[in-house]
Amino acid sequence: MSEAIVIVKSVEARKTQSGKTLFVLTDGQGREYTTFKEPIAKQAIAAEGKRAQIQFHETQKGTFTNVYLDSVETLAGEEGVDVDEERTSEVAWRTAIDAAPYILSGDAVEKEVPPEEFFEKLKPLKDLVADDIRSEEGEAGSDDDAGEKSH
Repeated sequence: MSEAIVIVKSVEARKTQSGKTLFVLTDGQGREYTTFKEPIAKQAIAAEGKRAQIQFHETQKGTFTNVYLDSVETLAGEEGVDVDEERTSEVAWRTAIDAAPYILSGDAVEKEVPPEEFFEKLKPLKDLVADDIRSEEGEAGSDDDAGEKSH
């Protein structure tokens, strides 16, 4: 049996061809874990949007590997984990890393850049991108009344 600490992004119930209900937990990185057991599904639903420790096992059926969920335990003190903030940070870091060749000196590709220098150059861009994402999300949420005219 394997263990992992994940952010539970979503839990879905799907009907199989035989009529059984298959519960699918999707973690923050898009990996899927399945179970037919309702008590485990209830644990997963309770952990939705939070960090949790999961136990799972894999079985090989032909060319397919099925990943079955054995338990889900919401981690103590993780009630306030903000999945959107974590996703914003991840996107901002990926953007900064993609831009690294344009930010670092021209010979950075040819030579090794010390991690501290790499971080010092990319962190300000990451912060700007994250702030921009947050401000766009804020504007999108406040546009509910946009376009309405009062008479």
